[in-house]
Amino acid sequence: MKTVLKYTLFAIFATMVNIGTQYLTLRICSIDYGLYIAMAMGTFTGLLVKYILDKKYIFYFEVTTFREDTSKFFLYSFMGVFTTIIFWGMELFFNAFFSGDAAKYIGAVVGLSIGYTTKYLLDRKFVFARRKFTSGFRL
Repeated sequence: MKTVLKYTLFAIFATMVNIGTQYLTLRICSIDYGLYIAMAMGTFTGLLVKYILDKKYIFYFEVTTFREDTSKFFLYSFMGVFTTIIFWGMELFFNAFFSGDAAKYIGAVVGLSIGYTTKYLLDRKFVFARRKFTSGFRL
């Protein structure tokens, strides 16, 4: 299966996990700032799912130690900060300027789509890049 198709399917799945978590959190947590709690919970669950899928099936990256896996996860998460700003910004924008409960979820899907595309490029270059070792000698 082509990488683009797999990445798209995984992004859709992670988006469903994210939105589903937000929906369930909002159903359980009906306080003034419930949307922000729901967004944080959705982001976390989506992040975990996406990290596992990307590492194993997109970049075929095998870690050898728990420390290496933890280090990769934190770097992966750090790269996600930029894309999360895009995602949250779109969700909050749609929630503020369009009426209806569906608006925030549509904004989330738009933001996640832009964010995941950007995230792939960042992850490929910085998180799961394969280093090429050379002897240091040039002929």
